[in-house]
Amino acid sequence: MRLVECVPNFSEGRNPKVLEAIADAIRSVDGVELLDVDPGKATNRTVVTFVGEPEPVCEAAFQAIARAAVLIDMSKHTGAHPRMGATDVCPFVPVSGVTMQDCVELAKQLGKRVGDELGIPVYLYGEAATVAERRNLADVRKGEYEGLAEKMKDPAWRPDFGPPVFNAAAGATVIGARKFLIAYNVNLNTRSQKLANDIALTIREAGRAKRDAAGNIVRDSEGNPLMVAGTLKAAKAVGWYIEEYKRAQVSINLVDYEQSSLHTAFDEVCRQADLLGIRVTGSEIVGLVPLEPMLAAGRHYLSRQGRSSGVPEAELIEVAVQSLGLSELQPFDPKKKVIEYRVAKAEKLLKNMSLCAFADELSSESPAPGGGSVAALSGALSASLTAMVANLTHAKKGFELLKEVMDDLAQRAQRLKDELLGAVDEDTQAFNQILEARRMPKDSDGARVARDRAVAAANERATLVPLKVLSRAREALELAALAIEKGNPSSLSDAGVAGVMARAAAEAAYYNVLTNLSGLDGEDFRRKVKQEADETVESARQAADSLHDLVVSRL
Repeated sequence: MRLVECVPNFSEGRNPKVLEAIADAIRSVDGVELLDVDPGKATNRTVVTFVGEPEPVCEAAFQAIARAAVLIDMSKHTGAHPRMGATDVCPFVPVSGVTMQDCVELAKQLGKRVGDELGIPVYLYGEAATVAERRNLADVRKGEYEGLAEKMKDPAWRPDFGPPVFNAAAGATVIGARKFLIAYNVNLNTRSQKLANDIALTIREAGRAKRDAAGNIVRDSEGNPLMVAGTLKAAKAVGWYIEEYKRAQVSINLVDYEQSSLHTAFDEVCRQADLLGIRVTGSEIVGLVPLEPMLAAGRHYLSRQGRSSGVPEAELIEVAVQSLGLSELQPFDPKKKVIEYRVAKAEKLLKNMSLCAFADELSSESPAPGGGSVAALSGALSASLTAMVANLTHAKKGFELLKEVMDDLAQRAQRLKDELLGAVDEDTQAFNQILEARRMPKDSDGARVARDRAVAAANERATLVPLKVLSRAREALELAALAIEKGNPSSLSDAGVAGVMARAAAEAAYYNVLTNLSGLDGEDFRRKVKQEADETVESARQAADSLHDLVVSRL
């Protein structure tokens, strides 16, 4: 799933009609999920959050900015929060399946369109900044709306896009790309805000002022306080007391969870709390969280328990929820709190069927699902068996020296299993796409050209899906080989069946590649696909033969 989050801030927090109109502009774009609209009356500012695939998100952002430019007049705006435009800031945030560079390109694409079509000056910030002085949002926004006209006279502050002319009604908009920020609070068994803040000062990256033996702040030659760096990178923190919960919390903003993860922050607060004689009782995630840091937390705590972390995704999530105490204050529902789950489409997927239902569907007169889906399922079953053998070996007494190897094998097999399960539906979807393309009208030259292009694209996809399954089946054989060679001998037959299923997946996928080759355009492309398929299946056959001989000899 390719997901981008967009979090535009609008300079309006008091007029619900304006906010609803902006929200409607976002909802009007297919493929975008509006997650939150959070207005503030005192700040006269609203933070909106929506997610989706890159292209729809970029379109929704433009529509929202355009609507705000019509409905918000900055010349009449007052509010407590710093601001310089009707749409003050609009960052793109990579969630899954996209890179930061992808988000930078989205920021540039949106900035150019806003500047060209709406006549609004645009400044790029964060990872999209064109100069170092514009990376920090506060620096770009310095002087705010009231100082914008004068600021734009300085060549150093010429906008990246749009006219270098003050727009009295819309102001200027800052567009950029940044990493995902996780708002994370850790609960303490105390009402003392002082103790909570003491922990916050210790862990936050900015740290605390250095003090001498007498408790006085130590300063440099220019009178600036010297700081003692905090224990967590890319983390901001403060301690506070929440009357509703009758306890203090360490409130943390993890601005880069790859540097400081959920579990790293939680464990560090636990350590610091213990030094102060208090205890962490749980934690809460404010808003939404990407899937990956939850999975990382699950793997971390399983590893600490000496257990294999190569388990299904649902189990990793449950371990994370329990270990972090995320349900202490209120139930933590992954379907509502994890971004990828929140936006997942409620589709009737083959991979979610029961065995009986799938077999019934497969046996019906419908041509899909067919052999391609079965090929992918065979590969998924192979990877599942390999993961099982790895996990059984990991837990077996006498195999302690292989724990790290088995943990890695189980994780790789789980990832492969999930990918191949996805291909079960991809193959059927590809076949259905061919049928849809063939049904397109051909009653004119233009219609025939469009139909031919659609059929060609559908045939290509229908060939590349089993080609991918063939490649993954070859990988499944490699993983099965590790399970056979190093796994618990008591599970040798299971590992052997993993090899058999991987071979079946490879042969079946190869058949599906061959049957689709005739529908491909371009002799060179067909030759390239055929060569890759021939080489991969031959390699798979040789590997499967070797595994068969090894298993039989050991049994």
